[in-house]
Amino acid sequence: MTSFEEQRRRVVESLILMGYLKNPRVIKALLTVPRELFVPDHLREYAYVDSPLPIGYGQTISAIHMVAIMTEELEPEPGDIVLEIGTGSGYQAAVLAEIVAKQDPRRVGHVYTIERIPELVEFAKRNLHRAKYSDYVTVIHGDGTLGYPDKAPYDKIIVTAAAPDIPKPLLDQLKEGGRMVIPVGDLHVQRLVIVEKRDGRIYKRYGIECVFVPLIGEYGWKIKYR
Repeated sequence: MTSFEEQRRRVVESLILMGYLKNPRVIKALLTVPRELFVPDHLREYAYVDSPLPIGYGQTISAIHMVAIMTEELEPEPGDIVLEIGTGSGYQAAVLAEIVAKQDPRRVGHVYTIERIPELVEFAKRNLHRAKYSDYVTVIHGDGTLGYPDKAPYDKIIVTAAAPDIPKPLLDQLKEGGRMVIPVGDLHVQRLVIVEKRDGRIYKRYGIECVFVPLIGEYGWKIKYR
């Protein structure tokens, strides 16, 4: 059994060879953040299998290649203020915090992340604390489709659940010159949409097909389950 550090290095090298990873900041973040601290204890040996893993309550931690793709498309930079919708286990938030906060010499970058399931809010907080990212990430319990106006506007917004359309509050809270990455489609298959706000207008580019759990909320799916 190789060490988690060795497994992490191997999967990152594989993603580079496959073309998923190109940005040096994203590569450094994925080499640094210990994914094994963001999966349930009984699944820790599978932390570096490049596949979604269940984290309870019908939710998953995304496959490593999907985290790589979405982070590359988002183009986070040191000093950015980022809003994440769908905290889950906290892994994606930690990857973003590694780039925007830990790699920021001014220490002004921060990640705000919203989770609708109370138990996962606490799970993510524990994970971020033991991975030493809790100073750079604020976890909020609430309806992510409404965004988090208290700290708006945001340089970057990332949504890690499938939306029927792009929630208007998120567009409103995106800074001029900002970028958003969000999976949009039906409940079975979606496509990543890369959104940019320039000169007060919204521009969209379509990325890969993907499958995410549904984004539930006032501007998302109206599904009656957790």
